[in-house]
Amino acid sequence: MSDATRSGAAPRATKTYAGLLDRVILRRTAEALAIGAAGGVALNATGMPAGLISGSVVAVAIAAIAGRPLAVPVLLARTVFVLVGIALGAIVSPETLHGLTAYPLSMAILATSTFCMIAATSFYLRKVHRWDPLSALFGASPGALAQAMAMSAEVGADLRAIVIVQTIRVVMLTVGIPAGLALVGFELPPGGPVRAAASLFDLAILLPAALIPAFLLYRVGFQGGWLFGAMLGSGVLHGGGFIHGTLPWWIYDAAVIVLGTVTGARFANTNPRLLVRLIGAGLGSFAVSGAIAVVFMAMVAAVVSVQPANIVIAFAPGAQDTMMVLALALHMDPVFVAAHQIARYLLLSLSIPIMAGRIQRRTGLP
Repeated sequence: MSDATRSGAAPRATKTYAGLLDRVILRRTAEALAIGAAGGVALNATGMPAGLISGSVVAVAIAAIAGRPLAVPVLLARTVFVLVGIALGAIVSPETLHGLTAYPLSMAILATSTFCMIAATSFYLRKVHRWDPLSALFGASPGALAQAMAMSAEVGADLRAIVIVQTIRVVMLTVGIPAGLALVGFELPPGGPVRAAASLFDLAILLPAALIPAFLLYRVGFQGGWLFGAMLGSGVLHGGGFIHGTLPWWIYDAAVIVLGTVTGARFANTNPRLLVRLIGAGLGSFAVSGAIAVVFMAMVAAVVSVQPANIVIAFAPGAQDTMMVLALALHMDPVFVAAHQIARYLLLSLSIPIMAGRIQRRTGLP
């Protein structure tokens, strides 16, 4: 075989492999989205609040644990984060901004609850499940998962256990909050504050206004930057009264299903035996952090005039982006919820590295 023949064969083989890989990714993505859509539509048909996202998370998580190789491409996930952020910001109005004066008190309570949850949950993981101090700290973090995972890898903590425990918490929150609100008789307001579809002219303004801050927050490393940046741009336009419409309902519903699929797909390639071994740690740590959160939710409800369901979602331990989607699906106040979720994220981003450093110095770890 000549050199020319060999050099021509290599590119053809590479293209064939790339094409095969693309088809595999497309097939896995299509399967994940189909399962997520089926689960979301089915649960939504029962009338459960936030049924689309809860159903999609559960259905995809079950399929992933069963061994299906499910995945959602990064580009699709980021697109969905932007779309959901636009829809979240569209709920903001000049009227919703009047409650800002009540936030300092509730945020002080939020900070106290955050440190209490970290202390109690890490203690539980260390004493009951025999986790090392650093792994327990990262597993107890009620949010800022990306930072916790990155630091876990750096210091040699049990990254796999941390991811599974944190993911179990996300799923429990996503499914448990709507179910719990339904059990206590929470009902969606007729029609809610969800706005009509924006005109093409408004969309032409809205899309770049959402994309620019989303991209900037992503570039500076802000966790959830695509969602929060888009929400910021959309919220400024809607809160200032410049735009009065949002995305068509069918785009938003599809985006929520994809977001639920992204969350459920985190369970892909999880060893069933490992999952069984860690599920007790995940459920137990969730119970500890949830109990503490409930105590502080009751404190806030006693001193702040805010609908209790808003407080539940704002103080839920973790998963900032998912909590924001639940706020929209349940017709909650996105300003109150976003302010508290972002405040906790910033608090954790600053405090977790400091606490991890103290543990390293105390235990003599490198």
